[in-house]
Amino acid sequence: MMLGATAILAASTVTLQGWAAEGTGVVPHVAERSASASRSMILATTQAGQRLVAVGDRGVVLLSEDQGSSWRQASKVPVNATLTGVSFADERNGWAVGHWGVILHTDDGGETWTSQRVETSEDRPLFAVHFSDAQHGTAVGLWSLLLRTADGGKTWDKVSLPPPPNDTRADRNLMHVFADRRGELFVVGERGTVLRSADHGLTWTYRPTGYRGSFWSGAALADGTLLVAGLRGSLYRSTDGGDSWHKVDTGTQSSITAVVPLADRVLAVGLDGLTLESRDAGVSFEARQRPDRLSLTAAVGTDPNHAVFFSRAGIVAPQ
Repeated sequence: MMLGATAILAASTVTLQGWAAEGTGVVPHVAERSASASRSMILATTQAGQRLVAVGDRGVVLLSEDQGSSWRQASKVPVNATLTGVSFADERNGWAVGHWGVILHTDDGGETWTSQRVETSEDRPLFAVHFSDAQHGTAVGLWSLLLRTADGGKTWDKVSLPPPPNDTRADRNLMHVFADRRGELFVVGERGTVLRSADHGLTWTYRPTGYRGSFWSGAALADGTLLVAGLRGSLYRSTDGGDSWHKVDTGTQSSITAVVPLADRVLAVGLDGLTLESRDAGVSFEARQRPDRLSLTAAVGTDPNHAVFFSRAGIVAPQ
């Protein structure tokens, strides 16, 4: 069965390709600049002011100043580990995370990056990151790895999660983190996991969804509605801050990899060329499938009403 790009990173055995062995650890190389960077697998994307930033395979970071019409590669990325998540607190300060527990920081809108964390003793990848402001950030990853910072990433502390209900330990893969309009944080992951924090990620509670599959993505709408989505077209909706969840019929079995709120609608993308569109704040969705069935891995809004899509083959041309 084909898995989503981020899920593949969680489930697969990671090789040391592009990294040099040194003792019991590894030494990261600087990401290479390439004329074909725009065709690299892209796993996450966001806005940095008027700029778009996308990250992916082998440390690729792509930048666009014209709402996605053209892209160029960042001038300096200190590692060639696969990057799986990216978040900006403002137009200049951003963070990217990925394999080997890598956390990178930029203070110039993504042009150049420096390393804040690399854990070479084990490859316990981070899958997503979110900064609510330039000081407070949360990163999540494999086997319930959850890190938080209150000083802009100068230090990162591990947060010990309580065991999920009816379980003995916290060991679920955490795939995505996002915030609602009030600043509360939400994390989604395996076995229908939704976690909520009201204190910048210091403490967390589980919010039961009734779902046993994996959530890969989530988003908060302007009206406070929460949407989480993932395996086999599963999508759940909450209108009470995550206290209760209701399944939405998406009309598809293709897994959903990203949810993107726009001004007048909600878009979602997924495997097998899936695109979903809602005009009623996620109550219902219309499913479409690209003729080429290209699996879509990420999406970002370019203005209030349009978005750019990405895939394992890089930037996706509109159809």
